[in-house]
This record gives sequence, structure tokens and C-alpha cells, in this order.
Amino acid sequence: MSGKKKKTKASVGNPSLLESLDPDEANLQVVIETPKGSRNKYAFDEKQRVFGLKKVLPAGMEFPYDFGFVPSTLADDGDPTDVLVLMDEPAFPGCVLQCRIVGIIEGEQGKKEKLERNDRVIAVEKENHSFADIHHIKDLGKTFLRELEDFFVNYHELSGEKYRVLRARGPASAMNRVRDGMRAFKNK
Repeated sequence: MSGKKKKTKASVGNPSLLESLDPDEANLQVVIETPKGSRNKYAFDEKQRVFGLKKVLPAGMEFPYDFGFVPSTLADDGDPTDVLVLMDEPAFPGCVLQCRIVGIIEGEQGKKEKLERNDRVIAVEKENHSFADIHHIKDLGKTFLRELEDFFVNYHELSGEKYRVLRARGPASAMNRVRDGMRAFKNK
């Protein structure tokens, strides 16, 4: 074999290698790891090519919406770009959704000596009804947005980590972050 790294094709066995954007409609593709309403946090294990249980949230705490990642991206924390998907009903781990970006919650985690960015793109599944009129993160309202931000702060606190929300920004900033992740993935 030559010194070149063999490129693996995307498949059901490895959804992290799917395209980031739907080439036909320019929608963001999102692979769901954890469904809305779940206390179980699932994560895709690229090495074993399975969705595994990462942690269990305490009684009374659950994921407010579907949580997943943009395939073929690499965020600052070393994982694919995180996405919280707003839609009518929960999906399931491994489900691929077509979504439109409405914004991003920018944040950082860790201790003061070792802070790293851990942003969360906010998207709306394109076939849903409940969030059909949401096109910008501001359309969600301040209370709704604060509750999402509080969830991420509390979620990290359970692991003994600090998470600080920096700001919420609109779809253009979120798309820039996704494109940064696509470039980082190609360069790894």
C-alpha cells in the first residue's frame, strides 16, 4: 500500500462521513444521536460504528429537543459540529434529517486554564409544522432561548464542567461555523 490514507465511503455503518449539506436543496444534514425527551445521552462511536450510551441524565432532566451532529465536520472541541433540532416529534439515534439553520448558541467549556469552544447550532427540521415560521434564532423569543441556554449550562454541570454561554447569533454566523467545521474535517 502507498503512504496515502484510504478514504472510507459514507454508509449506514458510518454516518459521520455523510455530506454536511444536502446537494439538491442546500439543507443542513443532521445525524440524530439523542432524541427529544430522552434521559439517555447517546453518541456515535466512529471506531466501532455504533451509537452507544454516553451518560444518563438524572430524574427530571431530559433533552428538550433532538440533539445530533453535522456529518463531515470537525468543531473546536474535536467532535463533529453539534446541532439541536427543533421539530414536532422526536427522531431516533442514527436518523438523518434535512434542516434549515436558524442560529447558533456560542459557548465555551472547561476550566479557566483550558477553555474550549463548544457551540450548538440551532436548526429546524424542514418538514415540521410547529416551528415552520422560525427562520432566525430571535424568532424563538427570549424566554425560549434562555431555557435552551440553561439546559446546556446544567447539562455540563452534571459532569462537573463549566459551560458559559457567550452569545446567540443568527443563521449566517451558524452557517459560517458549519463551513469552518467542513474545512477542518477535510484538513484532518
